Amino acid sequence: MKVAIVHDYIKEYGGAERVLEELVKIFPQAEIFTTLYAPEYLGPHRKRFEDYTIHTSWFQKLPYKQKFISPLRILSPFAFRSLNLAGFDVIIVSQTGAYFPNLVKKGKARLICYTHTPPRYLYGYRTAREVKNVFAKIASNFVFHFLRVVDHEASKNVDQFIANSDEVKARIEKFYRRDAVVIYPPVTLPNVVKGKKEDYYLAGGRLARAKGMDVIVKAFNKNGLSLKIFGKGFAGFEEELKNMAHKNIEFIGEVDDEKKFEFMSQAKAFVFASYDEDFGITPVEAMGVGTPVIAYRSGGVKETVVEGKTGVFYDKNTPESLNVEIERFEKLKLNPDDAVEQAEKFSEKEFDKKINEVVEKLQ
Repeated sequence: MKVAIVHDYIKEYGGAERVLEELVKIFPQAEIFTTLYAPEYLGPHRKRFEDYTIHTSWFQKLPYKQKFISPLRILSPFAFRSLNLAGFDVIIVSQTGAYFPNLVKKGKARLICYTHTPPRYLYGYRTAREVKNVFAKIASNFVFHFLRVVDHEASKNVDQFIANSDEVKARIEKFYRRDAVVIYPPVTLPNVVKGKKEDYYLAGGRLARAKGMDVIVKAFNKNGLSLKIFGKGFAGFEEELKNMAHKNIEFIGEVDDEKKFEFMSQAKAFVFASYDEDFGITPVEAMGVGTPVIAYRSGGVKETVVEGKTGVFYDKNTPESLNVEIERFEKLKLNPDDAVEQAEKFSEKEFDKKINEVVEKLQ
């Protein structure tokens, strides 16, 4: 069986790229197709993709392509249409919600789309970038109407949708009028590491507006508690966060997995404020090392955190609401073993098994 794996672009490392890695483990002979590959931007994760067979589109030849990831979404339908994968038996698309990878020419191949989310920017969900200029908003709304048509047409090329959560399954049904199988993404966990707790809270991942990092910073500015934040920012948002943060907040930058799990295991709790999160891997990672989660009650995190057992939720994504929950959390005693047990439900083994089942059914 000849397998192709299609990914929007490879320039940063997050949950979608973890899924890409796991798909390659399942299908080690697979070839990877993407619009552009920029390993110099991957920081401590650069070596992860060095041994892969990666084919890029004509985007790769564009000057300054890495700096125009967002504007290039307009041209991405043409980039994917230029990829002819008719010689493969199975095509597995990793749809991150940035571009339109389902438009590849598949010939007689069966196309499976693992959907992290339909494009958030097309359907009213918060994104990493915020458009404030009125004229820019009007222009983008016109372009987005065209891209929604493109996105819906691309969905017709899919033989089987897989959603990474019930949250995303509902979006697929709403926007594409298609059913989907839910397979939670694989969460890589260390051998159980439950570190000695220190007097700090932790937040981090992609430092983007949709992740609610500003809400967290403002909350800890008010409560004065120690907070560490890991990860890399986008579109100047990291600097904005640093400028508003008080001295009790420390930015530790992008870290590798070993260091990340060390910080997670020692934190009192992992704070997660993402709006309409698709799934949310970092809360599961935190639970995997016995650390409870304080999360905004929204999106996929509602499917992973067990309230009162592995963490707590707050209902309004405001600094005030978050601080009320932090104050309540300070009085709770949660069993770290419950958190680890919950995290193990989202294992790589379970993901591999279910992906293979879907592929076998389509052959």
